[in-house]
Amino acid sequence: MKRLLTLTIIVVALIHSCKRENIKKIEPEVMQKRKVVVYQVFTRLFGNTNTTNKPWGTLRENGVGKFDDFDDKALQEIKDLGITHMWYTGVPHHAVINDYSSIGVSHDDPDVVKGRAGSPYAVKDYYNVNPDLALNPINRLEEFKALIDRTHQHGMKVIIDIVPNHVARNYEGLTNPKGVKDFGADDNTNVEYSRDNNFYYIPNSEFEVPEWQDGYLPLGGAKNNLVDSKFKEAPAKWTGNGSRSVRPHTNDWYETVKINYGVRPDGSYDFETLPSQYAQEDFKSHFEFWKNKDLPDSWYKFRDITLYWLDFGVDGFRFDMAEMVPVEFWSFLNSSIKMKNQDAFILAEVYNPKLYRDYIYKGKMDYLYDKVELYDSIKHIMKGYGWTDHIPVVQNGLKDIEHHMLHFLENHDEQRIASPDFVGKAEIAMPAMVVSATISSSPTMIYFGQEVGEDGSENAGFGSPTRTSIFDYVGVPAHQRWVNNKKYDGGQLTDSEKELRDFYKRLLNFTINSSALMEAYQEVHFYNKENTEGYNHRVLSFVRWSEDEKLIIVSNFDEIESFDFELKLPKDIVAKWNLKNQQYKIKDELYGNFETIEIDNGIGKIQVSLKPLQSYIFRVIE
Repeated sequence: MKRLLTLTIIVVALIHSCKRENIKKIEPEVMQKRKVVVYQVFTRLFGNTNTTNKPWGTLRENGVGKFDDFDDKALQEIKDLGITHMWYTGVPHHAVINDYSSIGVSHDDPDVVKGRAGSPYAVKDYYNVNPDLALNPINRLEEFKALIDRTHQHGMKVIIDIVPNHVARNYEGLTNPKGVKDFGADDNTNVEYSRDNNFYYIPNSEFEVPEWQDGYLPLGGAKNNLVDSKFKEAPAKWTGNGSRSVRPHTNDWYETVKINYGVRPDGSYDFETLPSQYAQEDFKSHFEFWKNKDLPDSWYKFRDITLYWLDFGVDGFRFDMAEMVPVEFWSFLNSSIKMKNQDAFILAEVYNPKLYRDYIYKGKMDYLYDKVELYDSIKHIMKGYGWTDHIPVVQNGLKDIEHHMLHFLENHDEQRIASPDFVGKAEIAMPAMVVSATISSSPTMIYFGQEVGEDGSENAGFGSPTRTSIFDYVGVPAHQRWVNNKKYDGGQLTDSEKELRDFYKRLLNFTINSSALMEAYQEVHFYNKENTEGYNHRVLSFVRWSEDEKLIIVSNFDEIESFDFELKLPKDIVAKWNLKNQQYKIKDELYGNFETIEIDNGIGKIQVSLKPLQSYIFRVIE
């Protein structure tokens, strides 16, 4: 009884918190004309047709994809899915366990590499790309440039990762532009901290390899001359996650070292802070603020790296663990990027909601992950114990920054939807995907293989099942069935996988062509909970509109139960839409079916029959 009373109080509080009208118009200076849809693809896995999947398998045993696998057919199919931006994950040259000494690349020590294929977030050389991805590794930059050009020819933008918080322990630039020195080249290694050191040091010490836990062994115990629990680093450096131990724990980011941005070991800043009023200033003002200031060396190193890739043809960046780097640095870096290319796409990984507005307004980020708010809420609903009541509350809380909060249901860090540890069935995500893609003007992101129900079940080695491994050479089975021996036609997909991909294609193509999804939003969920018989917390409804498009979106998150009810539009929506007391046709934009909405005494009424996991995107036809 106490539990029931508590739930009742929570629901009532949520209802009252959402009584306020929740309408948000995006400022014209930050609003693109249509929705952005990002396709995150793990580059070395995309075109790999090898199905061996031996745990800890080598490149030769398990195979690897190449830049060249993204041929015209593949790119056109991705474009036709409804994609506007390609995020090629794992492109910068990171540490790998493969012999590239013939092209001058030093061996990487398995004692400080995660997996055999290596973590894409332990970058070894920022001015080159992963040699695994090239048909001819010595020409790897040229092959990546050709991929950028092909992507552009198919009307899509290119995003790559930049990881400013840390680099590989064995960083070594082989193709630095003239005058560019490696990280740490000029550091004073006799002190823990100096403003212009690129790293933090533990003076008079030597790095020690972690003490392996729970039976873990590098390379799964395979023989390798470098697997000797030794890695020469003297003095030892701070580890990427901030560990100051000469012997980091296995749960630390032991394969990386922390970058110093002029943050003293006590957390105080050795640079000028950004005045609060700059939260209201544009990137040009930010650029002018930093232009003549003397700043820590690491700031300039990463600025030069991003400008190099813009010159190379890249259209934007995804910044890893951005909240671990001071917001002032982001103001400096992102204003420099925008001065070079005002349309550059800037996405950052920030998980602390208290920091969102600082990193958007002061750090000049275009977009942040909407994980802690929307993703986590939707995940709970998909798993059966969350209520849709929470989603309008999330949107209301983010209404001032909703355009900047990129939506996703999968990425390389999260469990695959079809994994038993998530929900075990890809179709359960269908209503969640409709809501995620249509409730906001923000970009939508999907992870390759999501659209065909990949379940991430492979035991690849370092990477654990439920997430497609980013550390190992592995094939991705459902995705490979779509690749179909590089025909990229879905020829091996099951019927259910084909239907799922068709659903994603219909939904995403609608979103990138809808004007309403870039303008006004209002929830009608709580109005219907109070006034509609048969409507409950497994259903969600809201409306979106622009001058020339009016949408009514309703989704059933329940896997078993159908719902039949009369969905109602309140009088204020009917008035804003200038609808008269008459009947209007409405068209479901997902599958083309027509229904009717009747306006009676200023209230809209639609007879809705929602099957399990079904959604409608109704467009009013006037």
